[in-house]
Amino acid sequence: MRTYLECIPCFFKQALEAAKLSGADERTRKKILDEIALSIPKFPLASCPPEMARVIYGTVKRMTGKNDPYAKIKEKSNKLALSVYARLKKKVASSHDRLLTAIELAIAGNIIDYGVKNSLNVGEELNRILNKEDKAISKENSSIFNYRSFRRALKGAKSVLYLADNAGEVVFDRVLIEEIKMSDKDKNIIYAVKEEPVINDALREDALIAGIGEKAAIVSSGLDTPGTVLSLCSKEFLRIFRHADMVISKGQGNFEALSDCGRPVFFLFMAKCPVIARDVRCGLGDVVLLRKTTAKT
Repeated sequence: MRTYLECIPCFFKQALEAAKLSGADERTRKKILDEIALSIPKFPLASCPPEMARVIYGTVKRMTGKNDPYAKIKEKSNKLALSVYARLKKKVASSHDRLLTAIELAIAGNIIDYGVKNSLNVGEELNRILNKEDKAISKENSSIFNYRSFRRALKGAKSVLYLADNAGEVVFDRVLIEEIKMSDKDKNIIYAVKEEPVINDALREDALIAGIGEKAAIVSSGLDTPGTVLSLCSKEFLRIFRHADMVISKGQGNFEALSDCGRPVFFLFMAKCPVIARDVRCGLGDVVLLRKTTAKT
């Protein structure tokens, strides 16, 4: 997905929040914003937003000396999500369609996103997700919820590449991965995380804390961007990406980076940004399970 003009104010908002979390004083925060302002004219709108985010968070790291300002937030998110893991499993077990419920929960977990909701209260959000006990969030017959297509692709896939998004959310991913493995224990699932800290995106340690390693092989994409920008990925990851029978992509950042990647990808996320909602042709807050095959032009 290309960058829109509406994305530019969001770039500054993200930079300011990251600078504050890094402990930067007002003078340093001003310098960070000044430097990012100078880089905006050089950034082509044809590029995806995660490419600019890499510049933003790289600037914050360099000027504050803090490599992972979201470390404590990620730790808290993982802890809180693990505390509701048993309830998530119970919700799936009591469902008439276990796979659909696991998908719904995996997408619901995508609300844990500090890049969009800087003031997010993880505990409140988790309770809100779990309290939707009797409320269906899927739109099976909608153009933005392609469950039947997902189920068919999953049945025929021997290998599945699952692209992680945020810490905390990884616990919700675990529930879906476990459900997939329950239906086919021989299915090879590869879970891809970021190589370096960026916002609250999941790293290998977050996946291990969540228990992902018990059901899937954990690999690094080689990235420090909040989205899987293929031109920046490691050669080993690109090989896996090209050869996987099925790719499941979590989060808005991955949608922004891969929506025109040229191979079939199933995107799972909540539309939390008006620009993305407009691009997908859905409403804010909608649950999206979208299969895209659009090639780059």
